[in-house]
Amino acid sequence: MIDAFLLLFAPTNLLFLFIGTSLGIVVGAIPGLTATMLIALTLPLTFNMEPVSAVTLLIGEYVGGISGGLIMAILLRMPGTPASIVTTFDGYPMAQSGRAERALALGIMASVVGGIISWGFLAGMSPALARFALKFGPWEYFTLVLMALVMLAVLSQGSIVKGLLGAALGMAFALPGIDNSIGQARLTFGSDAMLSGFGLLPVLIGAFAISQILRDSATPQNIGKMELPKRHLPIYRRDIAYAPGLLRGSVIGTWIGLLPGIGGNIAALVSYSTEKQISREPEKFGTGHEPGVIAAESANNAAIGGALIPLITMGIPGSVTEAILIGALTIHNLQPGPLLFQNAPEIAYGIIAAYLVANVLMLMLMWGLVRYIAQIVRLPRSGLMAGILVFCVTGSYAVNSSFTDVWVMIGFGVIGLGLEYCRVPLGPFVIGFVLSPIAEEQLRASLMMSDGDFTEILYRPYALVFLALAALTVAWPAIARRIGARGALRKDIP
Repeated sequence: MIDAFLLLFAPTNLLFLFIGTSLGIVVGAIPGLTATMLIALTLPLTFNMEPVSAVTLLIGEYVGGISGGLIMAILLRMPGTPASIVTTFDGYPMAQSGRAERALALGIMASVVGGIISWGFLAGMSPALARFALKFGPWEYFTLVLMALVMLAVLSQGSIVKGLLGAALGMAFALPGIDNSIGQARLTFGSDAMLSGFGLLPVLIGAFAISQILRDSATPQNIGKMELPKRHLPIYRRDIAYAPGLLRGSVIGTWIGLLPGIGGNIAALVSYSTEKQISREPEKFGTGHEPGVIAAESANNAAIGGALIPLITMGIPGSVTEAILIGALTIHNLQPGPLLFQNAPEIAYGIIAAYLVANVLMLMLMWGLVRYIAQIVRLPRSGLMAGILVFCVTGSYAVNSSFTDVWVMIGFGVIGLGLEYCRVPLGPFVIGFVLSPIAEEQLRASLMMSDGDFTEILYRPYALVFLALAALTVAWPAIARRIGARGALRKDIP
């Protein structure tokens, strides 16, 4: 771990971390632009970079993107990122009552504390979980990926059917190309361009960036008038009383971040609800109550550290952003999972170190520059989207120097827009696309080892646990409804 920090503090790596965190804060502060979009756009730029530098840049963008969303959530009630939606509940009323500086100060402080506490879990749990995951075979990895896909589809926003449909569509789009097991082309429809399948980068950029540009073109946003902070950001000694709430929000955010498909917005909502339930003044929540801002921001930033744990220990992404990070590691011939700590410890521990330092940089940048960062939202929306479109086309073309990838990007932009129009979540779709090759590879390896005998899975306890958790995830909504109906029936009986 010490070697990872020493490597991180090399001038080049520290510069990339600073640039990534700065870009993340700026993009996160602009409603409609997300950390996911930023990472997808900058991923092509990392091709010729050293792996450690590439990872530090992307981790900085991730941390800055989630934290930057609180600026517009508080000042305009327009969260820069979905993870900051809950921050608007009390942050915006505080700004309306003339306490914008105080709300921003509490939000930034909570974000940093949440990140540092979740870093403790990340640094403490990851090596042990990686050693445990070394015991896994192909059956365990297949069922683990299956469980992650099911949990992501079921627990994402929208109906269970649409979540599962999104995951299935993502897996279907990953099928075209050369079948690695038998070396034959499949679903290429006679096109040589389809022999390599759909590229990860064009799919990601299309699904998130292009679909966002198309959506904004159809529904332009009106930013309206915004009162910028005029004074310093106040923090007082009495704020130490908020320490228990900070700790609760950070722990809740970390553990929810561990679950695939939940995300920072749900972590913030659960933390906010918990704080309201145990508060002596629950009626104040939603009216500009300071503990509400702290609960939301500590949880959504802590969810990043929680989501990074399964990413680097088992190679399982907890959200779309982690799926892109997996793509970044794959580009540099690195396989996330338990062997990452053995084969490339500088990367595994570098991610852990970069996450901590990025939180410190985020504090320094936002504390000193928040009033200037807030002005970025006043840039002309049309010019901003035009610049992003140029980066999209350039990034997709640069991967293979092929216009086919540009057309793939545009096609998946239209598909992404159509899925959102039909309220099919994009998260399961993209992660299904990313995880499908892993699931297929592990399933084929399992069947080859067992001579095609599916009953072999009955002798693999960990695999059975993962299958049981996947089945329970699918069945739980129906079980919960039945339990709720029985409880209501008992109340009606005199």
